[in-house]
Amino acid sequence: MNLIKSTGTFSFFTIISRLLGYLRDILIAIFLGTSYLADVFFVAFRIPNTFRRLFSEGTFNAAFIPSYSSEIIKGKSNSNKFVNEVFNFLFLILLILILLVQIFMPSFVSLIAPGFIDDKEKMNLAIDLTRITIPFLMLVSLASFFSAILNSYNRFAAAAAAPIILNIVLIIVLIFGNELNDGLVYYLSYGVTLSGLIQLIFLYFFAKKYFKLTFNLKFKISKKIKVFFNKLLPSIFSSGVTQINILVGTIIASFQASAVSYLYYAERIYQINLAIAGIAIGVVVLPQLSKHISNKNKKKIDLIQNKALELSLFLSLPASVALLVASDEIISALFGYGQFSESSVLNSAKALYFFSLGLPAFAMIKVFSNFFFANHDTKTPFYISFISVILNILISVYFFKSIGFIIIPIATTISSWFNLIILFLFLRKRDLFNFNNIFIGRFLKIIFASAIMGLFFNYLIVLFSDQLSFENSLKSVYLILSVILGLGFYLLISFLIKAFQLEDIKLRY
Repeated sequence: MNLIKSTGTFSFFTIISRLLGYLRDILIAIFLGTSYLADVFFVAFRIPNTFRRLFSEGTFNAAFIPSYSSEIIKGKSNSNKFVNEVFNFLFLILLILILLVQIFMPSFVSLIAPGFIDDKEKMNLAIDLTRITIPFLMLVSLASFFSAILNSYNRFAAAAAAPIILNIVLIIVLIFGNELNDGLVYYLSYGVTLSGLIQLIFLYFFAKKYFKLTFNLKFKISKKIKVFFNKLLPSIFSSGVTQINILVGTIIASFQASAVSYLYYAERIYQINLAIAGIAIGVVVLPQLSKHISNKNKKKIDLIQNKALELSLFLSLPASVALLVASDEIISALFGYGQFSESSVLNSAKALYFFSLGLPAFAMIKVFSNFFFANHDTKTPFYISFISVILNILISVYFFKSIGFIIIPIATTISSWFNLIILFLFLRKRDLFNFNNIFIGRFLKIIFASAIMGLFFNYLIVLFSDQLSFENSLKSVYLILSVILGLGFYLLISFLIKAFQLEDIKLRY
């Protein structure tokens, strides 16, 4: 396997998905802004979308791929039996979960948006919309099961492309935004669930060549299935800790008007880089790393781990610097249109600034967690993530009354760096990860290249300050130009100081 090529394939479709997601969010910003309708839709969308990210961004892979890889070695019959047992049990659990949530929806919405309780109109609308969107949770979770099968065979393209479907469906709905008026949020919610069904069919079409699906709810839960689900539950929490922190933030932010929307738009920006610098690398690395750990190939293990961490930093550090330098201009250029006011820009930009301080940590958590998962250990990252989420909640709740929603990205960043440091210490203590000589030198060069790029990018932002002002209708064009120039400058500096070398592209792992 070529790590950079495989990551590039995954990243290519992920970038397309995120760009379409940006177009989707621009249209939402134009039609809904940070109004109460936007707040309610984002809450209704948050739960199923959080599960989409939890399952599709490597969490399901973390438990499934090491176990499935072991069964593949034993033969087609064993692997097929394992797949069907997992699918049928997963289907049953998800079906029961969806039915329970539908029955107790008012209580459920009260839990995820307690700030809506005193506003009857908001609350009733949130209940209606969440009833419509919640089936997406089941559909996308099953779709992620098929993605994990594909990833086990180093087939990443279809799995990475599947989320594009959600964005295309919602964009089609938003095109008719003027005609739909206040009913737009209902059509968007139906679009969410429809896209989940299409994704499920799409991924099954590609995955069916690797197994034969036998649908049967009358099955015996074997020891292998018990072991798998014992690994899955901790991996959902540990691998998806960033998404869980975001969900916690949404719950707390519901007590402040428009805060849910401010956080949502800020999150959309840094998630673009996180998808590549953390998620894509983690997804691509896990199957091959699991294989080499099973074969006890220490040399390959060290090579993959160091290269994965190096690539994650190479992508996340410059992005973090750029977001710190131009958070206001980025939010304004990307979302500052229609109902999205200048005040909304300033508040979302504040959130983005503090989220960007945690971006390298968000990305490296994904990579470090996979080092544990490849060793069939999902419990250690779970315990560490649980403590970090508690830390996030304590900081957010304690300071929320005094400084408002801005404490949420601050708390998320602090707890994520804490999570990363503890993960690293446990990896070192158990001798599951060691730096090689190449990594140390590359790391220092990446820091230098990122700092120089930051100075250059800041110069561009100052140079185009008038063109990037809130009132300028072409501000997005100048932002794109600045980003392209900044990226080109970063790659040039990295190449000149050998922070990145062309032979890395050809290296096989």
